[in-house]
Amino acid sequence: MKASVAISAMVWALAGGASAETLTLDASAPPLAPVEGTLKMGANRAPDGTVISVNNQYLMIGGKPVVPVMGEFHYSRFPRAYWEEQLLKMKAAGVNVIATYVIWQHHEEQAGQSDWDGDLDLRAFIELCHKHGLYAYLRPGPWVHAEVRFGGIPDWVVDSVPTRSNDPTYLSYVEAFYSKVAEQSKGLLWKEGGPVIGVQLENEYNRNGYLQGRDHISKLKEIALKVGLDVPLYSVTGWDNAVFPRGEVIPVFGSYVDEPWSASATILPPKSSYMFQFGVRNEKGLGAQGSTSTQDDGSRDTDITPFFGAEYGGGVPTMYRRRPLIAPDDISKMTLTKIGSGVNLMGYYMFQGGQNPPGAPTREETVATGGYNDMAKLGYDFQAPLGQYGQAHPVLNQLKPIHYFLEAFGDRLAPTHTYAPVVQPTGSDDLNTLRWSFRGDGQSGFVFVNNYVRQYDMGAHEDVRFEVKLAGKVVTLPSAGVDIDNGDNFMWPVNFDLSGINLNWATAQPVTKITDHEGDLYIFARSGDIAPEFAFAADVTVKGSKLKDGLRIVSAKAGTGSVIRATQAGKTSRILLLTDDQAKHLTRVDLGGKAHVVLSDAHVFGNDQGGFDLRQTGKADFNFSIYPTRDKAPNGNVALKTGKKDGIFTVYQAKLPAKTLTAELTPLRPAQKAPPLKTYGPRNTPVVPEPESFAASAAWTITVPSDALSGVADAYLDIAYQGDVARLFSGARLIDDEFYNGLTWRIGLKRYAGIIDKPLTLTIMPMREDSKVYLDASARPQFTDGQVAKVTSVTLTPEYGLTIRP
Repeated sequence: MKASVAISAMVWALAGGASAETLTLDASAPPLAPVEGTLKMGANRAPDGTVISVNNQYLMIGGKPVVPVMGEFHYSRFPRAYWEEQLLKMKAAGVNVIATYVIWQHHEEQAGQSDWDGDLDLRAFIELCHKHGLYAYLRPGPWVHAEVRFGGIPDWVVDSVPTRSNDPTYLSYVEAFYSKVAEQSKGLLWKEGGPVIGVQLENEYNRNGYLQGRDHISKLKEIALKVGLDVPLYSVTGWDNAVFPRGEVIPVFGSYVDEPWSASATILPPKSSYMFQFGVRNEKGLGAQGSTSTQDDGSRDTDITPFFGAEYGGGVPTMYRRRPLIAPDDISKMTLTKIGSGVNLMGYYMFQGGQNPPGAPTREETVATGGYNDMAKLGYDFQAPLGQYGQAHPVLNQLKPIHYFLEAFGDRLAPTHTYAPVVQPTGSDDLNTLRWSFRGDGQSGFVFVNNYVRQYDMGAHEDVRFEVKLAGKVVTLPSAGVDIDNGDNFMWPVNFDLSGINLNWATAQPVTKITDHEGDLYIFARSGDIAPEFAFAADVTVKGSKLKDGLRIVSAKAGTGSVIRATQAGKTSRILLLTDDQAKHLTRVDLGGKAHVVLSDAHVFGNDQGGFDLRQTGKADFNFSIYPTRDKAPNGNVALKTGKKDGIFTVYQAKLPAKTLTAELTPLRPAQKAPPLKTYGPRNTPVVPEPESFAASAAWTITVPSDALSGVADAYLDIAYQGDVARLFSGARLIDDEFYNGLTWRIGLKRYAGIIDKPLTLTIMPMREDSKVYLDASARPQFTDGQVAKVTSVTLTPEYGLTIRP
């Protein structure tokens, strides 16, 4: 037993004599009532009378507390032809607010020239959000960062006036830009019946120089209202000594599980991303460029603003000097920890990866142009849940159950207060004290536990129970001690209403609720290897339950047929307990206008035909299960084999024609000796090689079959290589690039359908053995004669698509 863990009761286990840990927490004091009118927001009533309001604790829509999930998707970094598909993927993942930077330089590269068409058609993007019932949150800066040149402010502005200040000429340019954003949004604001509910002003603003400071944010809000951007919510980023006027905007916060902008070339110390926060919203390591402020208005306003997030990293960018690999657990376990810290709007940056549009000069942030980071010219995959080419990364499945919980039960969670345990970790480097919190309302709530820290092992805890003091009673769970291992991360309910029957507690995680022919069905997920228990009052009837310590406790085996029925005073409640893996492969969809859940290894998302699509990479045989069972089988774009049952689910199978694809790789020129390294700044951090240095790159031609995209949803060109910088060309046109990080480089070809009929050219800049860039240990290459630039394999992987219609 760890000495740092508080023990309110100690008993010797009968087997082995090991001591138990009972961890205690006082959540008996009810939360203070929310305070209205602390914030000056904009027009918040829709034409149908629905009001969006915000108090000092949470957001309400139509008078109901909500905990939205917001995901960043940069329309100008993704082809318009696929916007709708990607928005549907985000919706199926439980995202209900689409945030997007409106990157000024993408629209007005030259003075007097403004482009809002094609891939830059903001209005069309907002309309698609509206079509699919998604809220839109605009972030027009004018300085957005976004790892783009000059933070998104056009060169012609940077060259001519002082930016990010109340300089009159600069403000006139900003007003003209904001006016165009307002024109694109006209008729689509919340007050007009549209989806636009918020505007973020500036980004990472912490400047107190000449004509700067809080007055600048006030001026930007004044301009936004003047041009017609009148919305229910105004926000700013609240970290790193942010400055903004009190009560005029809501500060939003974030966390990243690594810091690619860091000068460190080693593993970082344990991140606060995995710490529960009690009364603190800012986190170390989330910085801004050009800070001059010593104030912290984000902390100043915690009494009048809710705890909202906008940049909880759905991944991290790959920057030249630091190239971390992010595992799915890194993100999902940070997410649940932040919800357990009191976050009441879960916003991700990025949720959808992208690619910089072409421009002259190119649009990426560089040290050479005064930025703190060197970025790839085009690639901005971000290791996000949805990648640069729209593909689902594995983290997507781990986030969905959390998002579904917020969607189904956010009205219960939002009004709760966050309570700290008696003993807390001494800091983010304390890897032995168990990390946990409770979000409650004095009578009920949720136990959150996190025993995971990226790149570090956490101490295991044996025979653990939790003792939560509520108003008038103490709840102790589970019925006997459980082992919490390194990596465990979960949320358990306490006094959870199951449509009229109280669930006293459970050692399983609530996911969502659907309605079938019997009424409400609550779906839970098993918490790793911990045995699931559900505890009810003694007078509740549950088949297979046992009476212990005055409670009726049922132990259940997780699976598709594991339905627990609890009956009390003529009421019946039902719980479906899935395995952790099944919950990760569960997707909520509408089928024929009714909510269903689908289990499948394929990527599942809704379509505009009243059904859903499935995508699967490298496998033409589809297998999926649906609940509730339908009287009539759905239709597919190929024949479905039906009738098999899997628990309460009905299984469907489909077989598409399989396709074998190969790509031809031909050497073009060998690598030359890479030039000496270049470094920058007092820490001598490495910077991207100069353009002339790329003459040392090795090159190959890649020939793709002319029918590569025939009969498939997409085809991925997968390039396994080692080197420094990889680039792919069609003729002289650069179509993608990335910095080597150890992952296979995946390039979706459907967006390049018009140019893959001719050979592509792959170049790889050698990485020198004395390179100072940070790579994960698994990605360290094998060097020959002091450098490496080699291709291990080039393959073509088809992505198959199955469409289901009601």
